Amino acid sequence: MFTIARSTLIRAALLGTAIAATTACAGGSGNDDVAYVARDVESLYAEAQRRLDQGNTQLAAALFDEVERQHPYSPWARRAQLMSAFSYYIARDYNKAIQNAQRFLSIHPGNKDAPYAYYLIALSYYEQISDVNRDQKITEQAQSALQEVNRRFPQSEYAADARLKLDLVADHLAGKEMEIGRFYQRSGQWLAAALRFRNVVERFDTTSHAPEALYRLTESNLALGIPSEAVKYAAVLGANYPGSEWYEKAYELVQDHAAGVQPS
Repeated sequence: MFTIARSTLIRAALLGTAIAATTACAGGSGNDDVAYVARDVESLYAEAQRRLDQGNTQLAAALFDEVERQHPYSPWARRAQLMSAFSYYIARDYNKAIQNAQRFLSIHPGNKDAPYAYYLIALSYYEQISDVNRDQKITEQAQSALQEVNRRFPQSEYAADARLKLDLVADHLAGKEMEIGRFYQRSGQWLAAALRFRNVVERFDTTSHAPEALYRLTESNLALGIPSEAVKYAAVLGANYPGSEWYEKAYELVQDHAAGVQPS
């Protein structure tokens, strides 16, 4: 009787931003429509669910909060906490979604819906990942939260999706390192650039940025006057990405250096 509509939660969560984009516009009325009126828990919860089904997500969240406030010791209150977090997530109010999901976990850490609460926190960070040109704190928080889902519930459907998202997060973080490294190169700060590119190779070697990072390390080490290191990175690039444009460029760069040709 009191079970959360799990299929609805999972389906909406896995769709992520697509659902949020279609429903957030309908949820703009906020909490203004929620005035304190003492109601029995069943009708209050049903009204919250009805508002959520209609796409009025902000009002639904406020009503789920009201379920807990008016009936804190009822079995409905526990479900309302998580449904409130879910409603805020769909409304793209990610900070409140995270706060409510974390509160749910602090009060009910062993609840059967705890895996979803962890996943909802991870999704809320993930949806906030910013452009690669901006600070990546949120990206790192998303990575940490997704790793926590995978660590705690490795066999769950949530972990399977978390692992896919972790690959995308890693690629994003690697992209940020590459951007900074290229900036240092343009500024002639070759050692600082090499450190960034090496970080990509060591921490994000499975991402799409690894071949370019190896080429940039070849380039940087030649500029630093360490041709043996440059040759090493070019060889690694050739062994792992023999057909890539980056290997061809690295090979040409090393050959030109050996022949005494100055880069143009």
